[in-house]
This record gives sequence, structure tokens and C-alpha cells, in this order.
Amino acid sequence: MNDPLPKPGWLERLSTLLLREPGDREQLVALLHSAFERDLLDSDALSMIEGVMQVSEMQARDIMVPRSQMDVIDISETPDKFIPLIIETAHSRFPVIENDNNNVIGILLAKDLLRYYAGEEEFSARDMLRPVVFIPESKRLNVLLKDFRSNHNHIAIVVDEYGSVAGLVTIEDVLEQIVGEIEDEYDFDETEDNIVQDATDRYRVKAITKITDFNQMLVAKFEDENYDTIGGLVLNKFGRLPKRGESVMIGDFNFTVIHTDSRRLHMLLVERTRGEN
Repeated sequence: MNDPLPKPGWLERLSTLLLREPGDREQLVALLHSAFERDLLDSDALSMIEGVMQVSEMQARDIMVPRSQMDVIDISETPDKFIPLIIETAHSRFPVIENDNNNVIGILLAKDLLRYYAGEEEFSARDMLRPVVFIPESKRLNVLLKDFRSNHNHIAIVVDEYGSVAGLVTIEDVLEQIVGEIEDEYDFDETEDNIVQDATDRYRVKAITKITDFNQMLVAKFEDENYDTIGGLVLNKFGRLPKRGESVMIGDFNFTVIHTDSRRLHMLLVERTRGEN
């Protein structure tokens, strides 16, 4: 007859209690924050874990770029017509439409246009189109990310319940929900000043820059009664969320959007002009 197993001591019982699996999501979050407070996790790791949990609850409609703000190429246009758009927006992939924005027939990769610059005969953008992936607005982001990885696809067109194009979402959009915004060469380092001079009378300005700070730095006279930031001033002038590369004159300054997303402005290139207001 086997000897009975020894009863766990108080230390083992205490360890079991402390290491007990959380019963729900709220307990798991509390456990993670407790680990952070005890320096078992750093802030970046905690943020990413929470981002992963959040992604499982979000849908494509929550992060998509709306159809009205999509940068698209019409298949009827010749390369000399749409290449300036590609250069201006600096995207790597573009939905290609035929006749209207609701008829997406494929995806064009910017790198494939090297064949056009190489002078290949009988260049045809239609022949270069990659298959387009359509997903419903309700698609969970964690499932979408898995699909992106398994299919080696980086962009999907979001459709509504009637089959109409509602917007688009990229793998970068999903990853940003986990790791935070993925910065590019136009982004500011958080430690940099809000206003950085590039050249004489040219400045890179964060959209969150206070109007009073802008006025002081550039000797301007913009009113701050209705808007606190330069971004608010520019948005009001456009009357909408502008796209990258769009410009507007306000007073003696030309504001060009050099970084934005589907929700807000991030950075502007500001040039002082000497013309009339």
C-alpha cells in the first residue's frame, strides 16, 4: 500500500493562493497591474499585453480608414496621372477602383511601378493588380491579424452589411493597437520640441502646439479664443480632416500636412510667406 501524500505546508498553500489563475478579465488586468507595481513588468510590456487584450474585443469598423478618406487609384488613369498621388501619400499599397470608390478591383503595390520606370513595353497597371481581400465591419481584430499573417496580406477592404465599401484597414493599423503608433520618418520624437526649424522660414510643427507658443516662436498673431492648438486652427480652416500633402494658407503662413491618420492631425510643415493674407 502506498504511503499517503504529505499534506502541503503553509508555504505551499500560500504560493497556490498567490498563483491562482484569475477568474475573469478584470482580475487578470488587476494581476498585471500588480506585477507592474512590483517591477515584474515594465510599462511597455504592460501596455502591449493590455493592447493584445483590447484587440480581441475590437472590430474592423473601430479602426478602419473611412471610404471618404481612402487614397485610391482609378484603373482608367495612366501612370503619369496617379504616380504623383503615390509619391505624395507615400503609401506602399493602394486600392484600385473602376468607375467609383465602391468598386475595388484589386490592390496595386507601389514597388511594382518600378517596372514602369524601367521602361518596360506595354506597361499595364491592370496586369499588376494583386487580389483584394474583403472583410466585414464586424471582423474581430485578433482574427484579422491572424489572417494577415497566414495569408501574407497587409491590407483589407472593409464592407458593410450591404456589400458596399466602408473603408480599409492595414496590418499596421492592427499592430498599432498593440504596440502604439508606429512612427515614420516624419514623426517627432516625443522628447523633441513642438516646433523645430528645418530651414529659413520652414518649421516642422506638432499639431498639439499651443497657439500662444506658435505666436511667440514665429512672431505670429493668431487668435486663441476658439482654438487652443495649431491643429485646431488648421482643421477649422480646412473644414474637415485633411490628407497628407494638402496645404492651406492662414495669414502669412502656409500649412502643409505631413503626418496624419484617420482620426487626427499629427504634424505640419509651416512656411512663412511674404504675400498678401
